[in-house]
Amino acid sequence: MDRHKALLAWTQEVLQDLDCYINSASNDASFRSYWRAFSKGKTYIIMDAPVEHEDCTSFIKVSKILTEAGIQAPVIIEKDLEKGFLLLSDLGNVQYLSVLNEHNFLSLYGDALVALHTMQQITNLHEIPLYSHKLLLDELKLFEQWFVKAHLDVKLSTNQQTIINNCNTILIKNALTQPQVFVHRDYHSRNLMKTKNNNPGVLDFQDAVVGAVTYDLVSLLKDCYIQWNEDSVNQIVDEFRQKYNKMNTTNFTSQQWQKWFDLMGLQRHLKVVGIFCRLNYRDNKPNYLKDLNLTLCYIKSTCKKYPDFLPLLELIDDISPSMDSLCKH
Repeated sequence: MDRHKALLAWTQEVLQDLDCYINSASNDASFRSYWRAFSKGKTYIIMDAPVEHEDCTSFIKVSKILTEAGIQAPVIIEKDLEKGFLLLSDLGNVQYLSVLNEHNFLSLYGDALVALHTMQQITNLHEIPLYSHKLLLDELKLFEQWFVKAHLDVKLSTNQQTIINNCNTILIKNALTQPQVFVHRDYHSRNLMKTKNNNPGVLDFQDAVVGAVTYDLVSLLKDCYIQWNEDSVNQIVDEFRQKYNKMNTTNFTSQQWQKWFDLMGLQRHLKVVGIFCRLNYRDNKPNYLKDLNLTLCYIKSTCKKYPDFLPLLELIDDISPSMDSLCKH
């Protein structure tokens, strides 16, 4: 029996409905896929996570943590960990990215920021891994491995390698010196669903870690799939800081918070550029390459703001000179 037939048979069995049918709901950047099940006038989501590639246990764990905190995450109704199948509640099909515009930006992001504050208050973190020095470095290495070497076919000189190593050291220090909180790790417009109640629905949280307070904030506001006015973004960043300070009786300054945010974004965007290229060359998912330019523009914009990263900016210009004309900043 092929996997699709096995998935349908399992779904019909757990829902006790032989007339139940499934349609593709979405594909993931990983090996997971999602299906919408239609049964007796109701809909459900089925996660298909092949066990040789994926582990559902972290998804189950984080789902429980989020729902207990009041976040609207998919509820797990049934599971078969040997097969890699999960039956989930359906949060609908209105993805933030599909409806966001200048008129609803503040309202929809306002809800997402409230949810983010709530997630950052979660204290039940002992089962979630740390966003460690090793993990941060492994992610940063994706830029060199998949963008520089695989995508551009460039071999770095000793001096260029030193520039990247120095930048990585600064970025890792920036991440580890921030307050460490619950981090969704992919909190952006493709993983947020617009819902009528308790907006937003939050998806794709299985890689959650304990890490830097600005990580999810930069994922949301410097989204690799949609761009907003930089002044508006920075204003929201500072409003978030003020609310964070009140909620946690801290006194982080605007300047310190903004630098944390900017450098955290640089770390994330370097990683994402590598991931987009890896998805193309390793996983045969070329669609992500169309989002490469915006992500690189974020990188260059941040490098221009901070003298420590001007050598990285020059390096990127040297190895990818066509990028400059594509960036708005």
